Amino acid sequence: MRCFTVVLVIRIILQYSLLQKMALNIPGLVATIVFYVITLATGIWAAWKTKKKEKNAKQSEVAMVGGRNMNIFVGLFTTAGGLFFVNPMRSKSYVTMMDPLQETYGNTMGTLLFLPALIGDVFWFAAILSALGATMSVILDIRGYLAIIISTCTVILYSLLGGLYSVAYTDVIQLVFMMVSLWICVPFALLNSATESIYYTAVNEFYQVPWIGKLETNYLGRWLDELLYLALGSIPWQIYFQRVLAASSSRQARLTSYFAGFGCVFMVIPSVLIGAVAASTDWNQTSYGLPTPNERGESSMILPIVLQYLCPTYVSVAGLGAIAAAVMSSADSALLSASSMLAHNIYRKILRKKATEKEVVCIMRVSMVVFGAAAAGLAFLSNSVYSLWFLSGELVYALLFPQLFCVLFIPNTNTYGSAAGFLFGFLLRLLAGEPSLKIPPVIHYPGCSLVDGVYIQLFPFKTFTMLLTLGTIVAVSYLVAFLFKRNILPHGWDVCSVIKESEASVPLPEID
Repeated sequence: MRCFTVVLVIRIILQYSLLQKMALNIPGLVATIVFYVITLATGIWAAWKTKKKEKNAKQSEVAMVGGRNMNIFVGLFTTAGGLFFVNPMRSKSYVTMMDPLQETYGNTMGTLLFLPALIGDVFWFAAILSALGATMSVILDIRGYLAIIISTCTVILYSLLGGLYSVAYTDVIQLVFMMVSLWICVPFALLNSATESIYYTAVNEFYQVPWIGKLETNYLGRWLDELLYLALGSIPWQIYFQRVLAASSSRQARLTSYFAGFGCVFMVIPSVLIGAVAASTDWNQTSYGLPTPNERGESSMILPIVLQYLCPTYVSVAGLGAIAAAVMSSADSALLSASSMLAHNIYRKILRKKATEKEVVCIMRVSMVVFGAAAAGLAFLSNSVYSLWFLSGELVYALLFPQLFCVLFIPNTNTYGSAAGFLFGFLLRLLAGEPSLKIPPVIHYPGCSLVDGVYIQLFPFKTFTMLLTLGTIVAVSYLVAFLFKRNILPHGWDVCSVIKESEASVPLPEID
């Protein structure tokens, strides 16, 4: 299987390069193929390990949460965040993030809440595939769609074979490779003759403006909004909870999250340094030339540009491997996340409640292929898919975070509050507009201004929407419960059955 995959990859790329008469980067191609072979081999080994685990646990739970026996070392390389959410989720032995939502709000509402989570995973998969395609087109000089197709097939293959074990163990290889490769690239970029000291250019304009910017007072609300969005909006994702729920205990899940958080800080340092180098470089001294990447609108491609034009070939190849590792590490997690929720929360809990373990795993595998193919197709949309992912990520923050917070920490919220909060939050977010998708705002929050023909919201409207959604869930839940318990609304109207028999028929006190 591995030999066939390697031969197929080489044949496709070489044939295409000959047809297009492109200057193929042979060392880069070889190094990339070696990395893909190592990743695939690790995934296959993990799949073999999965077969052994299935003898003592449910087949579907082994695929989705590793039989709840993931060791802390593997979990450390695949998790970050979640200080307060870990214990209540792991202690109740949930399988997916959607379980407590369905348990509290019912299957119908659970299905509605599943949609933003699914869309977010698929768009995220597509966005990072698009980034990989763009990077390989710069460094290897091949068309990006080849990288997208090959990466998608590789991820789907080892995810199909081993589920969470394949995803988690390949994550270890990928993240170690990513850390080592990026750190190798940093000194070469820093010491390039076209680059000035980043210490000096941090606050002084030399070739370009200083790379440490200034926080304008009128943008303070927007920065705060982005900070909270990244900190809290990253919690309600199955990608994270599948690792938490795979831990052998609540304590291990917490420890894994804490240490992984420090790991994230360490891993972001090379990217910051490379960005600083790009802002400190006289691009006229390189074959890239002027204008600068920022002036050409290529800031989003700065990592592959630095690797290609400021580093030796063998170093840029290592950097390419780091990018491929990061992409595949995220892509396989997103694929497993979406397929797990569909198989467990939709198929088993709603469509076929008596489904066997083999059925659930089969549905999970079929959905992996479907979602992977959909993500690969969306990746060809390039910039559009980034905008769609950002919007879906904001919907997860505005809609799913308040729902998950309520079911775990606020007692007695119900389906009516959940539905009202979802609809109200969704409407508010859409009315705020989205410049990247050319959706004009209907609601002009304080500080909204027109810049180059585009409305920019400076008010922290994302967090504001999230808080209003949270407040709506709580207020409507308690109000509806009060009205039913006091017989102000007839119990026949309680279509969601949120009021139990023992709680009903509490009349209002008579007024003389």
